[in-house]
Amino acid sequence: MAQSEIDNVRALLQSKPRPVGWAERRHRLDDIGSVWPVADDVKLETVDVDGMPGESSIAPNSDFSRVLVFFHGGGYCSGSIVSHRRMVTEAGRAAGMRTLAIAYRLAPEHPFPAAYDDSLTAWRFLRNQGIPAECIAVGGDSAGAGLAIGLIGRLRDAREELPGCAWLVSPWTDLTMSGSTFASKDAVDPIIHKEYLYELVDAYLPAGVDRKDPRVSPLYADLTGFPPLLIQVCSAETLLDDATRLANVAGAADAAVTLEIWPQMIHAWPLWNAHLEAGRRALANAGAFIRAHL
Repeated sequence: MAQSEIDNVRALLQSKPRPVGWAERRHRLDDIGSVWPVADDVKLETVDVDGMPGESSIAPNSDFSRVLVFFHGGGYCSGSIVSHRRMVTEAGRAAGMRTLAIAYRLAPEHPFPAAYDDSLTAWRFLRNQGIPAECIAVGGDSAGAGLAIGLIGRLRDAREELPGCAWLVSPWTDLTMSGSTFASKDAVDPIIHKEYLYELVDAYLPAGVDRKDPRVSPLYADLTGFPPLLIQVCSAETLLDDATRLANVAGAADAAVTLEIWPQMIHAWPLWNAHLEAGRRALANAGAFIRAHL
């Protein structure tokens, strides 16, 4: 069953190949991410996050006073609230709390540090609402996971209170692309390839920014003092090494880290949880982790 379900997702991706232009790429990701709609019992609300678009969701019997703030993936150049709506809302259900999805600014129109600064704006928005830091979980997939880690590092360096935990799915942590799985997993990953990521980095980073800067490549960050981390990655993705090396860095810094490596799955597989049991189970694990630490 798991193999047939993931094969169906692979077929969906193959039926909609990645176009060239940024606008077309954004439309494609919205299209494939929203092919299965949000559950009928989820309440959605548009939120003005201090001038930045956001969306709140809450499923029945969830705790409104606790929040999962989520930064979507898409290589800093695409992805949106729409593309990740099903994933975010079901994560909120699994965690038993409301969510806040953030539409941070995208490159190349808004290169670094726009998205990095927007993550802090989202955090300040929640804190100014009187929500305690320990009642907030930060999450993200792919590039969004990099933003989540960057936000925590920024708060830690400023000696501010930190979120209760972080949930990172298929994190992109090394913008130098030095991971060994870019070669060993290239043939089985249907989404992420080294040449594509180089294109995204060129669009995201202005000239002169070091690609090992921990604000953009958290693999090279000091994770001392970080809250508990859940890293979920799969066996069939080129970013596998980005995730496993991040877990090593976190562990060496005495951060509590849980690493899950899912067989057969592909990059950011919880996106397709509506028709992918492994996606639902990954979200259930994430929900249990978040509840345990908030």
